[in-house]
Amino acid sequence: QVQLVESGGGLVQPGGSLRLSCAASGFPFSNSPMRWYRQAPEKEREFVASITSIGGNTNYAHSVKGRFTISRDNAKNTVYLQMNSLKPEDTAVYYCYVIAYDYWGQGTQVTVSS
Repeated sequence: QVQLVESGGGLVQPGGSLRLSCAASGFPFSNSPMRWYRQAPEKEREFVASITSIGGNTNYAHSVKGRFTISRDNAKNTVYLQMNSLKPEDTAVYYCYVIAYDYWGQGTQVTVSS
């Protein structure tokens, strides 16, 4: 069955960096566009970034453009989110999502605080 397992979250100081990973299984990953979303406390889940199946095209929310980078390794069935220059407002649970199967991972908590 489809599985998405996120990892790499944690506590980081403002200005710091984290790299999230999402390991996929149960579907043809290399043919599947992928997305990252996030949900802060008491807020709606919001789009963060997307990447096409071969990684040729990426798209970002305005709030993270220039600071976050989405990438993928199809040989490892993994999509990444490199997050730099983190701000307290980036604090949220980050979710991996596969569009074609409408399936979400369990999420990983990112907390940006001094």
